[in-house]
Order: sequence, then C-alpha cells, then structure tokens
Amino acid sequence: MTEALTRVDFSAVFPDEVVTLASTRFVEVPGLDGKIALVTLDNGHDHTKPNTFGPGGLASLNTALDEAFAGNPVAIAVTGKPFIFAVGADLTGVGKITERDQALAIGQAGHTVFRRLRDSEVPTFAFVNGAAMGGGLEVALHCRYRTVAANVAAIALPECFLGLVPGWGGTQLLPNLIGADAAVTVVLENALNQNKMLKPAQAHQLGIFDELLHGADFLEQSLLWAAKVIRGEISPARPEIDRGAAWDAAIARGRAVVEGRTHGSAPGPLRALQLLELARENDLDRGFAAEDEALADLLMTDELRAGLYSFNLVQKRAKRPAGAPDKGLARPVAKVGIVGAGLMASQLALLFVRRLKVPVVLTDIDQGRIDKGVGYVHAEIDKLLGRGRVSPDEANRLKALVSGSLDKAAFADADFVIEAVFEEMSVKQQVFAELEQHVTPECVLATNTSSLSVTEMAGKLQHPERVVGFHFFNPVAVLPLLEIVRGERTDDASLATAFAVGKELKKSCVLVKDAPAFVVNRLLTRFLTEVLASIDEGTPFEVADRAVAPLGLPMSPLVLLQLVGPAVALHVAETLHGAFPERFGASENMKRFVAAGKTAVWAWDEQGNQQVDPEVAELWQQGDTAQTEEQVRERALAVLAEEIRLMLDEGVVAEAQDIDLCMILGAGWPFWLGGITPYLDRAGISEKVTGKRFLAPGVASVPTA
Repeated sequence: MTEALTRVDFSAVFPDEVVTLASTRFVEVPGLDGKIALVTLDNGHDHTKPNTFGPGGLASLNTALDEAFAGNPVAIAVTGKPFIFAVGADLTGVGKITERDQALAIGQAGHTVFRRLRDSEVPTFAFVNGAAMGGGLEVALHCRYRTVAANVAAIALPECFLGLVPGWGGTQLLPNLIGADAAVTVVLENALNQNKMLKPAQAHQLGIFDELLHGADFLEQSLLWAAKVIRGEISPARPEIDRGAAWDAAIARGRAVVEGRTHGSAPGPLRALQLLELARENDLDRGFAAEDEALADLLMTDELRAGLYSFNLVQKRAKRPAGAPDKGLARPVAKVGIVGAGLMASQLALLFVRRLKVPVVLTDIDQGRIDKGVGYVHAEIDKLLGRGRVSPDEANRLKALVSGSLDKAAFADADFVIEAVFEEMSVKQQVFAELEQHVTPECVLATNTSSLSVTEMAGKLQHPERVVGFHFFNPVAVLPLLEIVRGERTDDASLATAFAVGKELKKSCVLVKDAPAFVVNRLLTRFLTEVLASIDEGTPFEVADRAVAPLGLPMSPLVLLQLVGPAVALHVAETLHGAFPERFGASENMKRFVAAGKTAVWAWDEQGNQQVDPEVAELWQQGDTAQTEEQVRERALAVLAEEIRLMLDEGVVAEAQDIDLCMILGAGWPFWLGGITPYLDRAGISEKVTGKRFLAPGVASVPTA
C-alpha cells in the first residue's frame, strides 16, 4: 500500500482531505480466551461529515490494521462512528486527479489495504453501524462476517450512478457472496435507478449481511454475536453460487438494464458489467487487477467528471440555493391551505402533512371533490402504515391533520396557501382575489403554475409582495426539484418563507426569475418542439424518437410527451409561443392530436411490438423533408444550447450550474451528462451555437495537468 501511494504525487489532488482516522483498541468479550481488535473509522466528532477514503484515510486504516495484527487478537472487527460507517472514496480529491498513474495507485492502494481483512488468518468482522456506500460497503465485503444495525440509513454500491465502477472489490466479492443476479441488482439496476439504496433488512435478506441487529447497543450485540462465531456456536450460511446458466442469465439481464438505462452512453456501467462477468472465475488477483484498470480508465473520462460535477450540485449547491434570501426572514408555518382537491392538490396535501406535520385544509367547488381529495390522502397514509413506514399512532395523527372545507374562510389562520387549480391565468387570479379576502396580510400565497407569470397572477392583489411560484414536478413524492419563482414584487420575507417550507418538504430548491415556463419546462418544450417539428417536416416518428438515444435520457421524446400529457405540453408550448414566437412553434399537428383526445403516439400490438397509433398517423400531416437521426439530434441539441444561453443572459437563474441542477432533479437527466451543459461543452455544440462554453475547461471535464 505504501508503494502504491508514494510512487505518485497526490499533494495537489487531496490537499483538503478530511482524513478518516482509524484507531484500534482491544476489547474483552465474555467467554472468549483473548481479545477482539476493534478498528473504528472516524474523521472527527462532526456526524454530518461521512467517513471517506483518500490517501490519508487508507494509510490510517493500514496503520490501524498493523496495530491490530500486532496485538495477536482472536479476531479483528471494523466499525464506524455512530450513524456513518463509511461512504467510499474521497470524491473531492478523485475529481482532481489529472494523471492515470494517480488513478491506478488509488485503486491498488484500496485493494491492498482492504484485502488484509480478507486474507487475515484470524476471523474478521464488519459491524456496520451507519451508512455504508461504495468503498465503505467494500470494506465490509472484505471481512469474513458482517452485522448491520436495523437503523442504518442507506446501503449501496452507487458507483455506476456516477459513471464509475465499484473499484475496491465490489464487482468481484459481491456476486461470489450473494450470486450474480442479486449483484446485478445492487451494482447496476439500483445504481441506474436514480441511485436506489438498500434498507438494512433488504441487504440482510440478500445475504450481504449475516446478522441484522436492533437496539441502541448494536456494538455490544455485535461483539457477543462475533464471540459465538469464534467459538463455533454459530456458522453463518453461505449459498452455493451457480456459475453456469444462472450467471449467464444474470449477465444478460444486466446487459438489458445497462442498455435500457444508458443506451451505451455511459462507459462505467458497461465496464461494471464486464467485471461482473469476470467475477464468475472467482480469481481475486485477476479480478482486483481488472478493477484497478477499470478505475484508472474511467477516472480519466469526461463522463465521470460530469458525474462528479452532478454529485456536487446535488449534494452541495442544492443545499445552499444561489440567491436565496436570509433564512432568518422566514415566518413560521403552522397551518397550510390548498386550493383544489384533484390529484395534484391531493399529492401536495400528503407531502405537506407528512413533512410539516401541521393542519392541512383542502378546498374545492363541491363536497364530493373535497371528500375524494381528503380520502386520497387518508388512503395513502394507510398504505404507508401497511408498509411499516409510519406507526399506527402517527398514521392517526396525520389523518386527523387533513381536512376539507367548501369555505375559504377555513384559511383565515393559515400561514401558507398554495393553489393547484386549472392552468388558466384568469382562474388563478380569481382564486388569489378570493383568498385575499380571508387570509392575513402575512400569509404566503403560492402558485404551482408550470408556465404562467407569477407577477401577472399577483398584479391585481392588495398584497402582491406575498405571492411566490412554488413549482413541483410530477410525481410530487418522487422528483426532488422545487422551482421557487420570485415575482417582480415578491418580498424577501415571503421568499424566505417559501425556501424554508421547501427545505422542510425535503425538496431541492432553485431560485428562478419569473420568466415563461421557468427552467425545466422551457428547456424540455424547446427540445420537444424541435423534435416534433422534424416529424411535421417529414421525418418518420421512429427516427425522430430514436434521435437522442445516445444521450441516455430517461425516456425518448415521444414517451416524454405521453408522460407529461399532450394537453399540458401543448398549453406550455402555446404559452412559450406567445412569449417567444420566433423560437417556439405552434404545431398544428399537436393541436389536432390534442383535440382528438389522443394521449400517446405509440401503440403496442398483442405481441408487444411498438408502432405508431394508426389514428395518430392518419391525423398527423407530414411534409416530405425527412431527416436522419443524427440531423434531428444535432438540431435538438443546438436549440437547447441557444435557449440555455438566452436564459442565462436573461438572468432566469444565477449560473449554468442551476440549469444543470434543474435538469438532473426535475427531468431526471443523467449524472454522466452533468445535466446538460457539460455535454454541450464537450460535444462542441456550445461554442458552435453560442460562441463560447457554458463552463470553464476542467469543470465537469478532465482537468489538464
């Protein structure tokens, strides 16, 4: 390990490493003739900072293991500080690597240190008492036995989500512990499914951990369990691994997952698939060497740097929104009102009551709609109870907090009221005018509009300063983005209150100027409008829909149209056409499509084959100018670059980073794209269309030495 870390210079790569210091102490356990060497990972007393591994952390763990082995223990166990076991490599330093030798050395050092636990002649244990992700989980996998606390927040190998591979043993050890199919789920499927995490019980059921332990005395229970293993009273079961047909089927499934999620656009998941196939041989020397090479190659790709850029946006920028007012100005919110009781309003009510735990009142035009909305919230809470997500007492309390009223006077003591009614300016203005007759002057009035002007909506009110845009994305419970829109007269206190509420809702908030369709809808509409224009001109539906597949987007344009809803998409397009007629077209075909009540372009026959709905094909009037996939892709990306530059020049958001954050969190665009601007930069589209890059060289791309 020392050789791996000393043969290259890391001084400029990890200058600010928060070193995870590993310390060793020897613990006596009743019934054992000898002591257990307990190695604890801890980077300090601040529990908000996770244990990570850079050169200093690996060196510290290596020294702690020297001390452990020197004490001739009966076993060695590794644990973490409370709530955080370890979350892998120090990504801050990894993103600064400029030479392949540095990347290779980091991979080799991790393998060398961690493997000491696997190759130990005395039993080794991992007592996972907190979040274990990436290299943190790989440390545990190198140990012979593993326990996990039932309250651990997250367990995962998320590397493929960033464009990497589990590079310190994960691709080789995991499939040989739990089987190839389960490993495909953890390494590929979960990582590419918006970085889905495992709960402790799930990880235990998969066989990653030998014992699931409850209670505050997790460490004591783990030591007693380890003593039973050492004495031979317990012998954890290990499944027989099928290296034949089952492994073939797992790799085939993994290939389908990777292709379906990335369309070949991300090298990391493809490399991980190859490593999982190699693990069939169970030759750790060869497998670990292959992980080292994969790590070294991938760390020198722009896709990985874009993934790290995305990670930093989500982990840091989203927590400190640019331009947000002083949080000390925020007013307390002890009651919430929701105008409307339809599906969106009901989803909002569920979110508000779960997160804020304050009274939530819905109102609508008749009692039947109100009863349906309140009933939806109560039914969803019952589902949470059935899944064990809430206790019976909590379920009863939450349901008691949700009510409905035909009279908006029920909002008289509300501190925050949000409307979720029909997307029509006159309707929303009328709603706010009625609300102003009942609420206090300090009550924040929020609109969930997807495209309309917040300033115009508030223009006729006595107190327009307390109106804000509060734009959620569907499904409300899943997508983390919240576009908070400041109208021309919105005051700091109302805006600060909106940001405080958004944070309590556990949403990532981005401050947006009051401009047509804000960020996500404006960009998606420009993008989709251009693809639809190519179809209008004569490009076959299939060609246009496949055009952007190389980007690895979560769905194709025509599937996106179906998800959004053609009527909603048309409404946003018409709003933008009114604001920017020279850039946003008004497709007559889309108007006919919506008027005919069609909801999708695609239809499927009994064999599952996709084809254009014959009725859609008949009503859609096409020209005779067909384009290739490459031509459609180029024009769609060109208009995205143009629109982003215009939005930045208009001050819709503070920086390009906010555009990317919105596309990642609101539209699900991949980490390895970096949202969108890093891709446009590295493809040369930014400079070709706008004359300059969006980001400086080395930001979301491989820096020069």
